[in-house]
Amino acid sequence: MAEKNTFLLRIITPDRLFYEGQVEMVEFNTTEGEIGVLPGHIPLTVILKPGILNIYEPEAEKHAALHAGFAEILQDQVTILAEIIEWPSEIDQERASAAKARAEDRLRSKTPETDIARAETALQRAVARIELLK
Repeated sequence: MAEKNTFLLRIITPDRLFYEGQVEMVEFNTTEGEIGVLPGHIPLTVILKPGILNIYEPEAEKHAALHAGFAEILQDQVTILAEIIEWPSEIDQERASAAKARAEDRLRSKTPETDIARAETALQRAVARIELLK
């Protein structure tokens, strides 16, 4: 049985169970801002925004680049349904830098056909990947 100072964190993507374990805290970005979840948190459902997800296990910390999804927060567990999430070892630095440059170019040279929201999201994803590798 888990101790009172931990809760179950489950992160699921369309193609795998990315993470499952007992944690003391998890932090991630939502459309409303950054949130930190501790055991006993009030029930909440949030939309995730690209950024770094921080997992605090009793004996270690883990970090991943989270790109989009939803989170269900209950007092004794958090379930994250992630569109895409990556461990640092899964990220290609050159590809992330190229994606960042492309998104910045799209935003800089706006045309009526430019999908600004898509370019901003691509930039946020690339920045999360690059920041995670630092």
